[in-house]
This record gives sequence, structure tokens and C-alpha cells, in this order.
Amino acid sequence: MNPLTILIVEDETITAMDLRETLQEAGHRVVAIARTFDQALEAVKRHRPDLALIDIQLEGSSADGITTARELLEIHRMPIIYLTANSEPSTFQAAKKTLPAAYLLKPFRHDELKLQVELAYYYFQSMLKESEDVASSGYLYLPVDKGYEKVAPNTVLYVEADGAYVKLYLNNGKTHHISTNLSHLAQYFQAANFYRLSRSLLINLDHVERVEPNYLFLTDYRPAIQIPATSRKELLKKLTIVRTK
Repeated sequence: MNPLTILIVEDETITAMDLRETLQEAGHRVVAIARTFDQALEAVKRHRPDLALIDIQLEGSSADGITTARELLEIHRMPIIYLTANSEPSTFQAAKKTLPAAYLLKPFRHDELKLQVELAYYYFQSMLKESEDVASSGYLYLPVDKGYEKVAPNTVLYVEADGAYVKLYLNNGKTHHISTNLSHLAQYFQAANFYRLSRSLLINLDHVERVEPNYLFLTDYRPAIQIPATSRKELLKKLTIVRTK
């Protein structure tokens, strides 16, 4: 396979060096080694890696590896592989909610790591292709009430994260609750009219009826949606605004 760019999030220097050497032997390039949550966020913004290896226990960090992974995925979609010495079921269940590509226990085996990296990236790319194929078909089939309900993406007003669920608001007044996270579901809404307004909101720009300094309103949907200050400028760039002199 082609060489990958990889981010390592690991607080133990010796382990981080070992990981880098193993990945380089496989032909990959380690773009950064982050020891903390803040360093990891800075690295993913700068490098946009193909994949990230993340230690769940990060000493001296403001957040553990699971929280770090969740935040990284809000910035940049990529496969995540967890590395941990902790095999407790509660840790595994918490990690599972972020939909990692693999979960490896330390001490890791070098050959296994190389294989898991390749499999993780291959699976991620296949999922991207599948989402593109779904989008090109014109319809999504959402898991609703133990079945799958047909939904046209252009009927979706917006998508909102709600804990372990995601809510889809449709222009016919219906709301669907899907058991997944927003970053995962967002891959099925790749069209240009869908815009990630915030970590918890994905809106359909085709249904934006009115924009005010701090709020926007969607067609046939009365409650106002607050516009984060950090997103307002980018949002306006997505819309054709008639400027006055």
C-alpha cells in the first residue's frame, strides 16, 4: 500500500520512539508525536494525518486518549487505533463509542501493529467509498425502529448530536434518532449544501431561510439555531450574500 502519514499520541517517550521506528520500517511517515491532548489537537490541525495511534492513558494531559480521539475526529476524519495497557471492560466499552479501527493491548507486537494499520486504513477508505456510493444513489436508508427507512438527503433540515445518539430533523416534521455519533453520520452528507456549523450541528444550507447576527432560521422550522461566533464568518462565505454600499 502507499505510505501513510500517521500521528502518534503517546506520553511514554520510549514507546513513542518504538512506534515510530516500527511504522517507518513499514514505509509510513510519522508527522508528529504528541504527549498531551493540546499537542494532539495542534498536530491534527497542522498535518491532517491519514491515521492516528492513540494511547488511552495520557499522564500529564488534560484529557485521556478516548476524549482526545473524540475531539480529533471532530476536526479531521481518520481511522483511530487505540494502544493501551488497560484491558478493563469499562475502558473498552468507552473506547468503542468512538468507533476505533482497532484496539491493541501493550506491549504491542510489531508485526501485528503493521497489519492493523494497513487494515484500518483500508477499511476506512472502503467506508468512504460506500458513503459516496450511497450519496450518488440519491437516498439514505436509516436504521429506524428495527428496520431501515428511506430518506432523501435534501429533505434533511439539520443533524444534531445528542449524547450517544444523533437526531435528524426532516422538512416534513419528522425526527429520527440514530444510535451513532455525528462524525460517523456526517460522512453520508458530503454534498456541498451540508455544512458543519459546530461540533454538534450539521445544517442543510438549502433550507436556510434567514440569517441574523447570532441566529439562523430554517424553512418551516421555527426555533432559531444559534450561530457560534467562530463559525459565522465561514457560514456567510457559504451563502451568496448581497452586500450594500
